[in-house]
Amino acid sequence: MLQSGESAPSFSLRALHTTERRAVGWPAASATLLVFFETDCPTCQLTFPYLNRLAERLNAQAVNLFAISQDNESVTAAFAEQMQLRMPVLLDEDLSVSRQYDPLAVPSLFLLDRNGQVLRTQTAFDKTELNAIATELCAQAECEPFVLAEAFDGVPAVKPGCTSRHLEPPDDGSANVTTNLHAQPSARASRIELADDTDAIEYCLSAGFDALPVVPPTVERVERMLRATSHSPDEVVALIPPNYGQATVEKIAASAVMAGCEPAMMRVLLPLVRAACDERFNLHGVQATTHFAAPLIIVNGPVRHELGFASHGNVFSNVARANSTLGRAFQLLLTNVGGARPGEIDMSTLGNPGKFSYCIAEREEANPWEPLHIEQGFARAQSAVTLFAAEPLRAVSEHKARRARTVLKTICRTLATVWSYRMCAGFEAVVVLCPEHVDTIQRDGFSKNDVREFLFDNTGIPVRAYEIDEDGEGVQLAAHYERITIDGEPCYRKFRAPEQIKLVVAGGTAGKFSAVLGSWTTGPRGSQMVTYPLD
Repeated sequence: MLQSGESAPSFSLRALHTTERRAVGWPAASATLLVFFETDCPTCQLTFPYLNRLAERLNAQAVNLFAISQDNESVTAAFAEQMQLRMPVLLDEDLSVSRQYDPLAVPSLFLLDRNGQVLRTQTAFDKTELNAIATELCAQAECEPFVLAEAFDGVPAVKPGCTSRHLEPPDDGSANVTTNLHAQPSARASRIELADDTDAIEYCLSAGFDALPVVPPTVERVERMLRATSHSPDEVVALIPPNYGQATVEKIAASAVMAGCEPAMMRVLLPLVRAACDERFNLHGVQATTHFAAPLIIVNGPVRHELGFASHGNVFSNVARANSTLGRAFQLLLTNVGGARPGEIDMSTLGNPGKFSYCIAEREEANPWEPLHIEQGFARAQSAVTLFAAEPLRAVSEHKARRARTVLKTICRTLATVWSYRMCAGFEAVVVLCPEHVDTIQRDGFSKNDVREFLFDNTGIPVRAYEIDEDGEGVQLAAHYERITIDGEPCYRKFRAPEQIKLVVAGGTAGKFSAVLGSWTTGPRGSQMVTYPLD
């Protein structure tokens, strides 16, 4: 692959929709950006919306941008239309130019100066590199620099690409064009006219908007909700899997109306939808799994008080309008826009009551340690929402303990049952500590990290639980688990790392009840906890 400081070869390729060849040579404009891509590469699809914005900001007379397709004309044309490409598209069907530049993966970006010297390269998707390339190009084009790739726009910071076509084994060339995950502004939501004698609530129930009655989303109510945000109604905030429905600001507002939200809740809903569609969270998997998981919303920061979120007694139930309506509006979006209807795409074997509404706020005032959003990298004064693919609550009742170790040992026994008793390592857990348990733990001088380390070191499954029984039942995965000793007994360690155990403080002060929430499978192929800031 060509590297910085090397000279790039000039070339000539046929342009899309023409029979003419486009010569790319030196000296050229003050800078040239070449983007090698494949039409069936999800990471390429992730990258081009940013490149479109970059192209719109630059002076085309000062810099050149070329997208170089490694596929045939028909699928490239479909891709270019789908992604609404804002730059010339060249066809490298015989991969001759790809072999000259030798990208290891796509997308690959080569930033060249006017004499064809490579200034910078980028392989795959990387927001830091995209911003650096944008800054350089803006300087060359003498236009105002800007942040091309925002940190919290629903897209991960980095994402691996696909092998470049010239390095793949030969195939039949029939690349498939997949769904555009980053749509441009969409058409306005449809309007439904009801006869005067039609009960609007009954209509919404019969139409399948939800299994519970909803507030009818009339035009007047939705417009009132929209007035609470400066975003355009037709702006696509994200595409919600598994059907990748367009979550426009207007449709989010309609869901907020149906759930009974106050207009100010739009401030939370928009970043929440972006967080849900962050690929690290893997909403597609969470929505379609047969597991119990449902997205749990955890709210931190000043917005808790500003919008009336509850963090005290009954925090997981019907205690506050803010908690209940935010959770329900979010679930309505997942069902009606994302398409995850029970019995169709949502194939959960037993389900989760959190799919009606699953939203809590952390009781930061009762937390002697750092709240969750600070652990996730934000300042205390920053409001934020966190998503965790959570199982239902597992209760921890410990009323007699006077020492931290006793409370934590009880929690360890509950943590051992996360996912399944004899399964280890492939999941996370959130431990919700009630204020009375926190007081007991803190009196013994435990820091938050001490608590996490104790739970990690003392949660395990006895090796004897994996012995082959008379029916030949065993667990083959045990060969991959870490063996430790807990209270003198050989065990397999339940969690892979202390960071897989998250701690949150919430609940009332009239009972020593904490809770454990297990996760769906975690890691790059599962669902990872994500936290997004609020404006």
